[in-house]
Amino acid sequence: MAIAAIIVKLMPESPSVDLEKIKTEAKIRLEKEGSQNISFEENPIAFGLKAVMVKFAWKEEKSTDLVESILSTIPEVASAVITDYRRAFG
Repeated sequence: MAIAAIIVKLMPESPSVDLEKIKTEAKIRLEKEGSQNISFEENPIAFGLKAVMVKFAWKEEKSTDLVESILSTIPEVASAVITDYRRAFG
């Protein structure tokens, strides 16, 4: 059973969105699916808008479509896109 390291870029709907709420909800949803070592980073985009980069370990046999679908339905998230996927262990 291999483990993948995934980075997902979450774009909020506007610069006024509370990014801490997005991070909390993303962590809850990912942990429910068995993700581990979840961390967050904020990257400035433009005009005060910041993207939330979510890094975590994911079981390789699970579909990555699941990752994007559960994260894109977080309230006030405009999009969730996997920006990096690589085998970490296995």
